Amino acid sequence: MKKILITISQIIDRLNEAVGRGVAWLTTVLVLVIVYDVAARYLFNTSSAGIVELEWHLFAIIFLLGAAYALKHDRHVRVDVFYQNLSPKRQAWVNLTGTILFLIPFCVVAMVASWEFTANSWAIQEGSPDPGGLPARYVVKAAIPIGFVLLLLQAVSLLINSLLTLTEPTVHD
Repeated sequence: MKKILITISQIIDRLNEAVGRGVAWLTTVLVLVIVYDVAARYLFNTSSAGIVELEWHLFAIIFLLGAAYALKHDRHVRVDVFYQNLSPKRQAWVNLTGTILFLIPFCVVAMVASWEFTANSWAIQEGSPDPGGLPARYVVKAAIPIGFVLLLLQAVSLLINSLLTLTEPTVHD
């Protein structure tokens, strides 16, 4: 059973590592788009609704699809004042409790809440209401449930790793 759990965790970790590394390249694209927007606005006194929307869409995709990667690498927001001084087993208890009570329920609620919202957007092939805006707003909306699925999977991996840490014998056992 332990080997199966480790394999599941490793598969999830590899998936989110690949997605995270891919999404990281979008930060370079985002910087280039922002540089173009700023140069166009201040040097040539021109702007485009599509460029501004592209900035927001890229940021949303980076944030939503990168959240699981951040969790995998323990780069998420947490109050480390107490956590950093805890033993690995106590850290595992904190992770286990937080994952079960908060992270997994939040991911499930977000996935359920975003599903119809996203499906409706795809059904009508939603685009920007602004003149010159981007034509495929439904693509960025699809990142919402996808991002929470990835985050839920990473929560499962964190849960598995916390359980494995808690079941490992310690020197004091």
